[in-house]
Amino acid sequence: MPELPEVETVRRGLVPALEGRRILSVQQNRADLRFPFPAGFADRLTGRRVLRIDRRAKYLLIRLDGELTLLSHLGMSGRYSIEAEQGAVQPGDFVHAAPANPRHDHVVLHVEGGVTIRYNDPRRFGFMDLFERDSDSPYLAGLGPEPNENRFSGAYLSEVLAGRRTPIKSALLDQKIVAGLGNIYVCEALHRSGISPRRLASSIPGQRAERLAPVVRSVIDEAIDAGGSTLRDFAAADGALGYFQHRFRAYGREGEACMTEGCSGTIGRIVQSARSTFFCPSCQR
Repeated sequence: MPELPEVETVRRGLVPALEGRRILSVQQNRADLRFPFPAGFADRLTGRRVLRIDRRAKYLLIRLDGELTLLSHLGMSGRYSIEAEQGAVQPGDFVHAAPANPRHDHVVLHVEGGVTIRYNDPRRFGFMDLFERDSDSPYLAGLGPEPNENRFSGAYLSEVLAGRRTPIKSALLDQKIVAGLGNIYVCEALHRSGISPRRLASSIPGQRAERLAPVVRSVIDEAIDAGGSTLRDFAAADGALGYFQHRFRAYGREGEACMTEGCSGTIGRIVQSARSTFFCPSCQR
């Protein structure tokens, strides 16, 4: 599933194609994705101008005039592609993404300037919603701070993890504690900070929290800079592929030598909450 860096890559790819442009028409090819589309979905979008594109956690928030927001979650296999007419004047260079099966083009936006935005989702685990105020959206309610926000700090982690009897890996995946983290980058952050994923969250406050918070931030920032990791079913909005997966020090490296300096351990894998956890039992304590 695309995580925060991948969604941020999509957001940045969509900005030059959508921001400031009016949606001329909307082609909605089915009644639902993971959830039903809002009533009057296509009609409510048609004619609206895109003011800006934000991101909160793993959600894309397309801000429209008339105080309407289109929320989009990519699920496991959702992707956006951008098409532009030959020779059309537009900001930036739009690159055609690798062709996807058009049977799974569930929403197509035709935008000013000859731009077409396609949302393709073979597994249909993604979803879209419309709302007027962020406070009205159940998907945004109760989210914790972003991992690269100033308020996400060692002190904050010490406060929210105190007394929690769940493993630290599970705690970091809780979107109410920190918004946008997923399995890949939690594995990476715990490995780089030398903290075992099996350690109870209640044991983290203090020095471990002060060590963990900046590592989480740096892992996310590094992934965003690299364009997001490219999973099997994921492509960036402009068709460019990210390369952060080549820098993974723990995730997906079961049986390989630990890359931590001075460590002679081997990366292992365990299952926590039905998800694979990759870690080094030698240097992660």
